Amino acid sequence: MGLMSKILGESGSSRRTEDYVELTAEDFDATAPEADTTVRIARIGDQADVIEIKDAVYDGDIVIADITRHTTKDQTMEHITDELKQVAREVGGDIVQKDDDQLIITPSGVAISRERLGR
Repeated sequence: MGLMSKILGESGSSRRTEDYVELTAEDFDATAPEADTTVRIARIGDQADVIEIKDAVYDGDIVIADITRHTTKDQTMEHITDELKQVAREVGGDIVQKDDDQLIITPSGVAISRERLGR
């Protein structure tokens, strides 16, 4: 299982509490390394949450957005997705929906493969 599979999960996999390890501040250096691009995690609950996501992508960050509060057929979700597609086009980035629970939006210069690694 690759790193991104561990982060994003496998399609159809079940997760158990014992699969996770709780980290404390002592487990890692709290200062983030110097980087041009940051991966940001977001939750889309309503239309207002899109503003922060758009700002992050315009600033050059990658956003992984949790959309589990919406169904993919939800009219609000369709509007949000259209708005985020427009942002990806404007910055020359990319956007994909991973299963029914996540959107991944990237800035210019970052493409998202539509093929899974491994089997």
